[in-house]
Amino acid sequence: QVQLVESGGGLVQAGSSLRLSCAASGRTVSNYRMGWFRQAPGKEREFVAAISRSGGSTYCADSVKGRFTISRDNAKNTVYLQMNSLKPEDTAGYYCAASRSIAAQRLGVMTSEYEYWGQGTQVTVSS
Repeated sequence: QVQLVESGGGLVQAGSSLRLSCAASGRTVSNYRMGWFRQAPGKEREFVAAISRSGGSTYCADSVKGRFTISRDNAKNTVYLQMNSLKPEDTAGYYCAASRSIAAQRLGVMTSEYEYWGQGTQVTVSS
């Protein structure tokens, strides 16, 4: 199993940047496909970004494409989400997820594809 702990959230103004971190323990993170999801009050958890096990391939949701970047440092067992040009609609709890089972040809955009989840970190963007 792997344990995931997110950090880096906070309250920022629109147009600002934040970098979220997801620290993994228990297992080497390089064995897992990693993803970021977010959930706003009253809404379903939605896909934000995913990254391959090696870090060589990434995929982002249309709503954040061009503004958010997912990356990983397997030597540090850490996954990052760099968020630039933040908008009020980005306000949500952000969750890190890991999976050993997602096939290489799948994008990993569904919550059901991930076996492990962190507790989340809150991002609030004011206008």
